[in-house]
Amino acid sequence: MYEKILVPIDGSDTSSRGLQEAIGLAKLAGGSIRLIHIVDEMVFTSGIDGSAVIMGDVISSLKEAGQSCLDKAREKVEQAGIKADSVLVEGFGTRVSDTVIEQAARWGASIIVLGTHGRRGVSRLVLGSDAEQILRSAPVPVLLVRGHSA
Repeated sequence: MYEKILVPIDGSDTSSRGLQEAIGLAKLAGGSIRLIHIVDEMVFTSGIDGSAVIMGDVISSLKEAGQSCLDKAREKVEQAGIKADSVLVEGFGTRVSDTVIEQAARWGASIIVLGTHGRRGVSRLVLGSDAEQILRSAPVPVLLVRGHSA
């Protein structure tokens, strides 16, 4: 049923809960998991002139941290006996939700599993909700897994 499970991760406890749920689902369905981590370079390129070297170092560090996050998650998935691969996506001012949806379509995912903070009210309005946007726009089913604090 769910042969290709896409799991966006960012290294947080919430995304780890989503990953654990995806591992359980993959075991039940005999599916594989694709992990994605998104680095948004736009956030760090709108600095003062002359800061390009520093920003380049910051972006490089973010990519390294993202790859490390993916490597650890892939190892966890493979230790559970599930086939996994990973993709580090470099964005430039694109919404996380749009990137996740694009990756799901490109890979042919059958479901997206992701952790969510489960914010409500003003905090959700102020911070926005990538999970909500993914849920509304994804071309495949979406399983939202609440974090501990939700």
